[in-house]
Amino acid sequence: MRIKLHKSDINTQSKITITGSKSESNRLLLLQALYPELEIANVSNSDDSKVMAKALSSTSNLIDIHHAGTAMRFLTAYFAMQNGREVVLTGSDRMKERPIEILVDALTQLGANISYTEQHGCPPLHIKGANLVKDKVTLKANVSSQYISALLLIASRLENGLELSLEGKITSVPYINMTLDLLRQVGIETRFKDQVITVQPKHSKLSSRTLVVESDWSSASYFYSIIALSPIGTQITLSAYRKTSLQGDSVLAELYQAFGVQTSFETDSITLKKIESHQSQHLQFQLNNSPDIAQTIAVTCLGLGVNCVLDGLHTLKIKETDRLVALKNELEKLGATVDITEDNLKLHATSNIENEVSIATYNDHRMAMAFAPLALKTTLFIEDHMVVSKSYPTFWEDLESIGFKFSK
Repeated sequence: MRIKLHKSDINTQSKITITGSKSESNRLLLLQALYPELEIANVSNSDDSKVMAKALSSTSNLIDIHHAGTAMRFLTAYFAMQNGREVVLTGSDRMKERPIEILVDALTQLGANISYTEQHGCPPLHIKGANLVKDKVTLKANVSSQYISALLLIASRLENGLELSLEGKITSVPYINMTLDLLRQVGIETRFKDQVITVQPKHSKLSSRTLVVESDWSSASYFYSIIALSPIGTQITLSAYRKTSLQGDSVLAELYQAFGVQTSFETDSITLKKIESHQSQHLQFQLNNSPDIAQTIAVTCLGLGVNCVLDGLHTLKIKETDRLVALKNELEKLGATVDITEDNLKLHATSNIENEVSIATYNDHRMAMAFAPLALKTTLFIEDHMVVSKSYPTFWEDLESIGFKFSK
């Protein structure tokens, strides 16, 4: 099923409330499973967080997390240390192609009992929960930060805590820091010095507290794109956001200045306003710490006729789809020329965006949402448009509320 986005003009002023961060929510849900005295407010309403919560409360020996990559990684670590519990952790066909061997090997170093039921190195996983008494593990630092966070989240409940040594250049440092900051917020001692992260064991109850999840910055990225593609003076207020954020994608406020978008921080909200036209016809961004906004930025550049180079994208190849290939395919349908490598995308924009192109989404929520702002420039179709429920179920309703016009 696809949706037709008609070329639209949006309201000059709008307000939208965005649900809690999926990244923060899934980390806190796992911590709550380990420490039930914790309370969480403003949990993400995304499919991924619903799947995560359901899996953590399930008593079944078969756990299916569908497309939820974060849940697969975090739950692999969680079930590995559930002594006496035996589960098969599985997911969608695409999930069965996504690598997880690095995390499984790290958990095995700690004493975990995990085997592959189909393809070696990928889910499904047969996990026999064990009491993990070893406390030292080494991991390549240039892998998905979710492998690292999965280990850190269970670390305080391990018999002797954890000393995690990282080898090489670290990828997505903000997401590692997010995990460590949340651990500290709930009262767990951590240390991150040089390439070594230490988490102290915590076997007693934590002090009861409620943690409020900040709204999702990745979801905000689509509204940054919308404002960038809008006339000068257009503004949107989004809540609930903090000036000091744990989320790596909060770098949007800085990056989108290049597109003439100003971010004003209020008490619990941000206002995005187009204050000037973009000044450059060629932009280059290093997105090693925020790869999830690459699709949004590439589409913004296309919509504005700006050439760009996006670096630091090596983790995009193991997401819901190979996002670099998917971006190349769909951007070129619209008239652009795109070159990709293992970790880089070069966009040669076009001054004439094709009309009524049908954008494939590849079971990837971010493909659907990243291309939607182009309706400010042309009419287009988004295939399998409800894939957005993975992270942002009310996306289309929110777009309609600010003036987008579409039909099914």
